[in-house]
Amino acid sequence: MRTIPRSLRVALACCTTLLPVAASAAPSGDAFATAAHLHRGVNVLGYDPLWKDPARARFQPRHFAVIRKGGFDFIRLVLQAFDHMDAANRLDPKWLATLDRVVKQASDAGLSVILDEHDFNTCSDDPEACGPRLTAFWRQIGERYRAAPRSVLFELLNEPHGKLDADRWNALLAQILPVVRASNPQRTLVVGPTNWNSLSKLDALKLPASDRNILVTFHYYEPFRFTHQGAPWTDNRDLHGIPLTSADEKRIGADLDAVAAWSKANKRPVLLGEFGTFDKSGTPMVDRVRYTATVRRDAEAHGFPWAYWQFDSDFIVYDIDHDKWVEPIRQALVGKP
Repeated sequence: MRTIPRSLRVALACCTTLLPVAASAAPSGDAFATAAHLHRGVNVLGYDPLWKDPARARFQPRHFAVIRKGGFDFIRLVLQAFDHMDAANRLDPKWLATLDRVVKQASDAGLSVILDEHDFNTCSDDPEACGPRLTAFWRQIGERYRAAPRSVLFELLNEPHGKLDADRWNALLAQILPVVRASNPQRTLVVGPTNWNSLSKLDALKLPASDRNILVTFHYYEPFRFTHQGAPWTDNRDLHGIPLTSADEKRIGADLDAVAAWSKANKRPVLLGEFGTFDKSGTPMVDRVRYTATVRRDAEAHGFPWAYWQFDSDFIVYDIDHDKWVEPIRQALVGKP
C-alpha cells in the first residue's frame, strides 16, 4: 500500500484555489458546505476502454474542459475496481496510475470529483464476498488520496440492492466508515440507501449521528416505464412509445418534495447522483428533454446538486462519435429553466 504520489499531491494542491470545493470554503465535518459548492455534474468513464487499455480510450483528457465549459462543475467518476484487484485484493498499480491521471486532469479543468465505487451487482449478489474487497479498496484509496483537496469526494458503493438489503448494507457501512475515516477524517463521503439508492429506503439508512460530513445520495428514474422503455437489460425491453404525462410530472415533484422533507428532518444534505432517459429506444427527443428539464428544475428548487447519467455509452449528453453535445439534453440540464 502506498500513499498518493508526490507529483499528484503537488498537482492537486495547486488546483485547490480553482475548484468549487476549496478547503477554506468547507467547514470541517459539514457536508452541507460541500453540497453548496456542487451544482451540476455528469457521470463519466464507467464503461470506457481507458481502464484496461488507455490507448483505446474514447474519453480524452480534453473532454474534461469540454464538460466544464459546457456548464458542469463536477464529475461522478464511475469505477469498477474489482476487475483490477489481485487475489489478495491489491489494486493494480497500472490502474491506479490511470486513476491518478484522470483525477488530475479533471481537477486541472476545474471540476470536483466523486470517486464512485460501482461494483454494485457483485456486492449485491454476494455481500459476504464483497465486504473484504470493498474494505480493501477503500483502505487503499483512502491512503492514496488522503492528501487530495476536499474537491475529491468518496462514494462508498453505488446502488446496493438484492441480497445487500438495508440490514446488511448498514452493517457493511459500519465496517467501512471507520476504515475511510482513519485516513480521511475530514473527507466528504457519499452514501445512499439500498434498493438501488431508492428514495423509498432513505428512512432505512443508518448513519453515525456524530459524522456530519456525509452527503446522502439517491437515484431517480421514475417513471421507470418511461425512462427505461426499450432498455434491453430491463423488463421494459419491448416497451416503446410510452409518453411522459402531466401526472408523471406531478409525481416527480412529489417524490423530490419527499426527499427534501427527509433531508430537513434528518439534517442531512442530499445529492441526486443519477437520472436520465434511455436514448436508444426511439423515445421522442421532446419528451426526453421535458423529463430531463423537469427533474433538473425540481432538484435545483430544493438545492440538490445533481449528476446526469451519463456522458458517453447510453443515456448520453455528449456524442463522442461525432464530437458534439446532444444539445437538446445539455440545454435541458444547464440552460434557462
